[in-house]
Amino acid sequence: MNKLTARPAGATEPLLVGDCRRRAAVARPRLFPGQVSRVLAGLILPLGDDVFDAAMTTFSVHQWSDFKAGLREMRRVARGTVVVLTCDPDLVRDFWLYEYAPEVLDTEARRYPVIADLAEALGGHTTVTRVPISVDCTDGFNEAYYARPEMLLDPGARQACSAWSFVDERSRERFAADLRSDLDSGAWEARFGALRQQPFYEGSLVVVRSVPA
Repeated sequence: MNKLTARPAGATEPLLVGDCRRRAAVARPRLFPGQVSRVLAGLILPLGDDVFDAAMTTFSVHQWSDFKAGLREMRRVARGTVVVLTCDPDLVRDFWLYEYAPEVLDTEARRYPVIADLAEALGGHTTVTRVPISVDCTDGFNEAYYARPEMLLDPGARQACSAWSFVDERSRERFAADLRSDLDSGAWEARFGALRQQPFYEGSLVVVRSVPA
């Protein structure tokens, strides 16, 4: 399911896009095949203009086939604020992981849309705020392990971040061997050990917030 959530005016619970699609199937059962495919791709929402107070998407725009079209739809159906949680590609490579797995972070940087392009698609007045990541963050993205490098030696932890699937097995094995060696020797600790004492880390995670002009 696309991670777009929205709240109709006066509602007390978020409404998921999946709910919108199910309701649309009842209300508008005669969508043309092309329209159906676009709805399923998250590029159009079978809803009227300004039907929600706000809309939000988290960690998904980099997976949309046309993120500009998707964001314009969010803007169209929301009369108020639109919020996008994403990563700034200009900041992705600043993370220590780039020293060990540059292919992975290069992949991430290519996949995430440029923040200026997000702002242009959303229109209105846009602000960008970096999101501090807590040291005990349980989400599975790479920067969640900024102070726990040992976690990234676990293939299961790496698989939680889709960028690892874009590099070959040899690169993953080399990464694990290099990181394990530096952890055993204390080299990682000497360079990055201060991160273990930081309760929060400001990396590439950002909130893009757009309000109508």
